[in-house]
Amino acid sequence: MTEHPPVVVHPPSPAGGRRVTVDAQILGLAYGPRDVVEFLRRAGLDEDAINLDDPLLIEWRGGGPDVWPPPEE
Repeated sequence: MTEHPPVVVHPPSPAGGRRVTVDAQILGLAYGPRDVVEFLRRAGLDEDAINLDDPLLIEWRGGGPDVWPPPEE
C-alpha cells in the first residue's frame, strides 16, 4: 500500500482558488501559499515546520506552490 501525503492542494478552480484538504477534510479555499500555511497552522502544524515543497506532507495537484492563476472574469 502506498502512503499519500496527508495534505492535498487541489487544482485551481475557475474562481482562482485551490481547495486544501487534510485527510480528505476540507480546510478551505486558498488563494496563495500564505493561505495554505495558515490553514495548516490552524490544523495544528507548527508554522515554522511547514515546508510547502515537502512531498511527504503536501501533494500538489494541477501545479505546485507557484501556480495560482487569477480568477476568470
